[in-house]
Parts: sequence; structure tokens; C-alpha cells
Amino acid sequence: VSSQQTSCGGGGCPPVGIQLEGLILPPVLAVDVVLGLLGNVVALWIFCFKLKAWNPNNLFLFSLVIADFLALVSLPLRIDALLRGYWVFGDAICRINLFLMFSNRTASIALLTVVAVYRYFKVVHPHHRFNRMTRRQAAVVSLFVWLLVVAPRVPLLAFNHIKGSGDRTQCFFFTSYKEASRAIVVLVAMHRILTVLEFVVPLALLLFCSVRISRFLRQRQMGKPDKVRKAMRVCAAIVAVFMVCFLPTTVTTIGLWAVRSYRPWDCNAFYTFTQLNIVSLGLNFLNSALDPIVYVFSSSMFRKALLGALPHCLCCRRDDSDIWAFLEYYIW
Repeated sequence: VSSQQTSCGGGGCPPVGIQLEGLILPPVLAVDVVLGLLGNVVALWIFCFKLKAWNPNNLFLFSLVIADFLALVSLPLRIDALLRGYWVFGDAICRINLFLMFSNRTASIALLTVVAVYRYFKVVHPHHRFNRMTRRQAAVVSLFVWLLVVAPRVPLLAFNHIKGSGDRTQCFFFTSYKEASRAIVVLVAMHRILTVLEFVVPLALLLFCSVRISRFLRQRQMGKPDKVRKAMRVCAAIVAVFMVCFLPTTVTTIGLWAVRSYRPWDCNAFYTFTQLNIVSLGLNFLNSALDPIVYVFSSSMFRKALLGALPHCLCCRRDDSDIWAFLEYYIW
């Protein structure tokens, strides 16, 4: 995705970064794919065959698994294009590939936020009607989230993003303003706004939930402090994944836009942000590998199903009460 940014340059800056992109991103994205597939295949197996009961939280997590798979199936084609130096799969696959890549980022952010907000209501407002949500209502919420995610990305499917001709075509989204139609310019502008909003708004919600749960934890003198402590760890895990995977890409992308818009003559700044943006793209898809950690922390049902499915030699025995108590208190 960043190659077009490098080829357009910042104003009159010469092209830069394509070689760096082909050198760094393929191994990083390959690691993302391998780790992501391992974790999410296990998660999908647990959800489909080992989980005996479903609650709203598990439905939200299952939707997150689906979002991760959409990203993982799109990455091998992108890795191939980076290694070859050109795109060989045609216009239709290019559109679908870009659609899946951008939709995954938005879906992952949205669903991680839903999980955190759901846990916040469970702990801080235990009697709120939100906590009486049925599985059907949770499915409706998940569907609504997916509609919000997909709707702004549908225009990606309507335009040709292939640049070049012959056997050396490229699959780009960020097209040069000098070459782009007005519709593409509007699409790029909309993408810029979404990139900022889909990071800032969920981050504000995540921090709000974390702070409120933390205050609730400090003020709580009676009841079930373990429940509050575990909820705090869920929010902390989600915020950690969120910051590691999405903050670098957001910051470097905004930096690139700012340089191109307000300092088009500053090639050093443009090159710096370009290289940082290329490296950060690998982290952007690392969330697919880290999300299974969120499943373990946020769902006791998933955790128990996972432990029950592990081979006996890899798992603590059920009668090892001390070990189970340690895991339950200090980790889960």
C-alpha cells in the first residue's frame, strides 16, 4: 500500500522506499501470517467444536476471529507482489485484496473496542440492561459493526487500482493526484478521515473504560475484587494490542500526509516518514497474531475449553489445585 506513496514522492522528491519495502515487509508479513494462522485456526477450532455454551462476549470474539482470517488470506498475495516487485493477479483480485486489508484494520479495532466496552459494563454497571443482552442481540450488534466497517470500504471495489501496463503492473490504492480522477481523490480523502477517526475514537473509549475500571477497582471494598481485576487485565491487554499494532501506522501515515501537504520540499522528512510507515505496516497486521491472547484473557469459557483440549502432557492436571489457583489469580 505504501509503494504508491513512495513513488509519488513528497512534491519533487525522487522515488524512495520500494526497495526497502521489498526487503523488510515480506519476512515481517510472513511471520504475521504464520503466527496469525496458528493462533486463529486453534481459536476457530475451539469456538466451533469445543465451546459448549455461547455468550455475547464469545460472539464478539468469534467475529474478531473472522476479521483476522480476512486479513490473513489477503496477505500472501501482497507478499508475493512485494517479492516479485509487481502484481500478477489482475484487477478484480487487486480490488478484493485492498478491500480485505483495509476492512480488517477497521473491523479489528471496532470489535476489540466492543469487547472492552462489554467488559466495562459487566464490571462497573452490573445491573445495566446492556448486561442482559441475549445471544441474538449480540449477533445483531456484531452484524451492525460489520456493516459500519464494510460500508465505507465498498468504494474500493468500484475502482481500478492497477497502475502500469504489461507484465509490470502494480496494485495501489494511494494514487497520485496528478493521475487520479476526482472520485479517487474523494476516496483517498475519505480514507484519510477514516484512518484518524477509527483510531482516535476507539482509543478514547478504551482509555475511558480502563480508567473507570481502575477507579472502580481502587474504590471497591466488598464484593468480587477478582472479577474487577480480571476485567482490568482484559482492558490492559486490548489497549496493549491496540497501541502496538495500530498506533505506529496511524502516526506515520498522518506524518506522511502532513509532509506532503505542508512541507512538500522537505525530502528528508518525507523519506523518514516513508521508511517508518513501511516498517509500521508489518505491525499493523500483527494484531491477527496477538488477538488470540485477547481471547484467552477475556473469556473464561474459551480459556477452559482451550485447556481441556490441550494434550495431557502440555496441560496442568485438574487435581493440581495449587497450579490452577496460581494461573487463575496471577494470569487469568
